[in-house]
Amino acid sequence: MKKVKITVLRKEFYPELADEYLTDGKKVGPCPLLDVGNEFIFEGSAKMPEGFCPWAWIDIYRSISSMSSGSTCKPWNKKDGQTIVCCTDGIRPVVFNVEAIGDNLNSIE
Repeated sequence: MKKVKITVLRKEFYPELADEYLTDGKKVGPCPLLDVGNEFIFEGSAKMPEGFCPWAWIDIYRSISSMSSGSTCKPWNKKDGQTIVCCTDGIRPVVFNVEAIGDNLNSIE
């Protein structure tokens, strides 16, 4: 098992969808919990890193666990042990880079 680094790559927001479907409309804005550039380290045991969004965690945990176990997304991704995923919030999704780091859960690069 490897540690996994989770990096926030982008935050999207679709104000026209917010106005149409949310009670507070576009004033809700993009995700308030995470910022572009935030990095988190998954160290195993299904434990969510401190400060991470619990809803996004549920959405992307399968990919995190898979990268920790040594999965690959080649030939689609250029880098082995890495994938791009996002939370399922259709109005204000957050895009993450998920990549295995280090040799095992006892070391980190």
